[in-house]
Amino acid sequence: MDSRRITTSQRETTRPFSLKKQPRLGESIIQGFLLFCGVLSMFTTIGIVVVLGSESIAFFRQVSIVEFVTNTVWSPQIDEFGILPLLLSTLLTSTIAMFIALPTGLAAAIYLSEYASSRARSILKPILEVLAGVPTVVYGYFALKFMTPVLKAIFGEANVNIYNMASAGLVMGIMIIPMVSSMSEDALSAVPRALREGAYGLGATRLETAIKVVLPAGISGIIAAFVVAISRAVGETMIVAVAAGAKPTFTFNPFEAAETMTGHIARISGGDLSYASIDYNSIFAIGLTLFLMTLGLNMVSRRLVRRFREVYE
Repeated sequence: MDSRRITTSQRETTRPFSLKKQPRLGESIIQGFLLFCGVLSMFTTIGIVVVLGSESIAFFRQVSIVEFVTNTVWSPQIDEFGILPLLLSTLLTSTIAMFIALPTGLAAAIYLSEYASSRARSILKPILEVLAGVPTVVYGYFALKFMTPVLKAIFGEANVNIYNMASAGLVMGIMIIPMVSSMSEDALSAVPRALREGAYGLGATRLETAIKVVLPAGISGIIAAFVVAISRAVGETMIVAVAAGAKPTFTFNPFEAAETMTGHIARISGGDLSYASIDYNSIFAIGLTLFLMTLGLNMVSRRLVRRFREVYE
């Protein structure tokens, strides 16, 4: 009779364990909040595209796309709306910035990843991060008050204007160095230690290991850092607004004043523009051009990252 007696606790222990997911209120709230953030960012992007597209359509009803992309004069006072002067100055300042930021940032990343001791890394990385935290308007006046006099002293007073694209591009490159070095250093640090040890085992020096082993292995992350840096240079506003000039000029001379797309938007946005005027709509046409440029860079970046990505076990 005793063996037939089964207590309540024994019945509970013999009951099969249920694998059914048990609802947890806290996790459900967090999951819902994360979903809300994702949907909000998606609708924000869609809203930006809709506003840019609708206002740009109103502009292109009055100005043909062919004139917009081929005319070398941007002067709304005489109904000339050629994007080329603004586009050329944007590309020139961005190119100058990349000549400074990409090699310097990559060299700093290689040093921090392959050569620097823990103590040196703990000192240098915060200093680089301080550069990234300086407001861009400060960089703009640094270009105007320091870099331009330096260029005048090197190339001659008569050859360099007070406002010029070279000083804006050089200082913009200095501003972007921390971004390139930080992202590239992360990519190089992610390379497995076994690759370095294998190279050392074969007799390679530290420089050969860094250049011929680590750098190719982390090339996908480095490319992504480069493309993000280019996008940052194209979209920079305050440095070029302060130091590059405020006149749309179609010139290849980096020592002359010229106005970039972002600088032009910042300048005329603060003026007395009437809504629904062609001047007002032109802001969105320029913004749409910038959006398409950065979108194209991001698409190229994704293709390059997928093309050169290496997976290690």
